[in-house]
Amino acid sequence: MSLSPEKEKSLLIVLMLVMFTTIVDFMILMPLSPFLMAEMHVTPATFGILVSAYSLTAGVSSLLATSLADRFDRRHALLACYAGLIVATLACAAASSFYTLLLGRCIAGLFGGVLGSICFAIVGDVVPNERRGQAMSWVMLGFSLSAVFGVPAGLLIASHTNWRWPFGVLAASCALIWLVGWRLVPAVRGHLVDQAKRPPVSMFTSYRELLAVPNHWWACLITACLMLSGFTIIPYISPSLVANVGISPHDLMYVYLAGGAVTLLTRPWIGGMTDKHPRAHVLAWLVLASFVPIMLVSLTLPFPLLGQLVISSLFFIFVSGRFIPATALVTSATESRMRGRLMAFNSAIQNFAGGAAALIAGLILSQDASGKLLNFGWVGVLSCVFGVLAIWVARQVRTVS
Repeated sequence: MSLSPEKEKSLLIVLMLVMFTTIVDFMILMPLSPFLMAEMHVTPATFGILVSAYSLTAGVSSLLATSLADRFDRRHALLACYAGLIVATLACAAASSFYTLLLGRCIAGLFGGVLGSICFAIVGDVVPNERRGQAMSWVMLGFSLSAVFGVPAGLLIASHTNWRWPFGVLAASCALIWLVGWRLVPAVRGHLVDQAKRPPVSMFTSYRELLAVPNHWWACLITACLMLSGFTIIPYISPSLVANVGISPHDLMYVYLAGGAVTLLTRPWIGGMTDKHPRAHVLAWLVLASFVPIMLVSLTLPFPLLGQLVISSLFFIFVSGRFIPATALVTSATESRMRGRLMAFNSAIQNFAGGAAALIAGLILSQDASGKLLNFGWVGVLSCVFGVLAIWVARQVRTVS
């Protein structure tokens, strides 16, 4: 289907806001780790369980959605899953113990895990391939906005109240965006027209048809490598800055604010480069550039706050920027009739990899008597190894549509 430029822009803005709140919902727990560790006496390994709980349940829901993603109007799927995320986020706000919070994060993962795949499938269906990289950069501005506004605002609210209030404010914001989406997101049913020309298939056949294409596996493996590379580091940035560097928990919001602000400028540029040059080449250069901030972050060098802001900004630019060409590669690696299924399966792989990364890093890390994180440098080396693997995998993917 095709939309007028005005309607397309409105749609991309709504999808960006959905991604913004979904990413905040996922990310907000990580910078709140110092508050949780103090109140609930959470260790690095236990905190890794909290982070991975969302990712692993999101992976399960995405895997279940793989056979169903192309059977519904994408508008209906988006609004239904977003409503579920609102309820789950309210449950996190009401949590009074580690186990009730863990349950809330699991429920949030069930709904939040498929929202990204639905958003990207809508972009893939609505925006032509030659402009898809730029459109992806618009939608993925939600990542930047989550760092500029969402996470710092959550930290500010938590520092003046407690860690539960950010979840409540987020749920209220999601409810407003849901109403806007209900008004502005059009029906996206082109994939249903294609499917109507084919005989209906069972859930098992749907999986088999998707997984029988090697190109789909290569595309999803890019995402897995990038998630393993990024999320061995990302969940432990805040606790390492507080425990190892000595940054105040109240100053953590500046780290996310600075990092997110610069990506507001760099994401559109990366999106433009993705449309002008081979996507595998753009991804390779971004991955190689990301090794510098990854190692600087993991070595936790005792720079003052200004130096940490520079490092975190480079980290946000290159580590998060890698997903723009990667996502464009994935959406182009399949036919339209299977794009929803591929994006749902890719989301499952993404969440499983993110959860595994947090658990692996949590097992490698330990704390000394003063509370400092140990072995973070080795985690950085492991992150770079996964990045190199992503470069090789990206060269195996071919563009289909």
